[in-house]
Amino acid sequence: MSVLLEFAMFPTDKGESVSDYVSRIIKYIDKSGFTYKLTPMGTIVETPTMDEALEVIKQSYLELEADCNRIYTSINIDIRKNKENCLEHKIKSIEDKIGEVKK
Repeated sequence: MSVLLEFAMFPTDKGESVSDYVSRIIKYIDKSGFTYKLTPMGTIVETPTMDEALEVIKQSYLELEADCNRIYTSINIDIRKNKENCLEHKIKSIEDKIGEVKK
């Protein structure tokens, strides 16, 4: 199974720039060993199970909760049975049709 989790999480009570806080979440995700892609508007993480995807959300929140009073989160999840590596395969499928795209 492939669970693609696309999410953005950041504090809303820490001013205009929140990259210090987002960096803490990305550091956790990187250590988790899950495949991920950082984008300017959020992060996409691929996990083998829904429980693991939800754990990424929970642990990301825990990275911020101690010193943030208000945390915004948006979440999209795409679950596909009998597939793996969808983070790569979805891009490859498009490139097979139209050629290389910017990443």
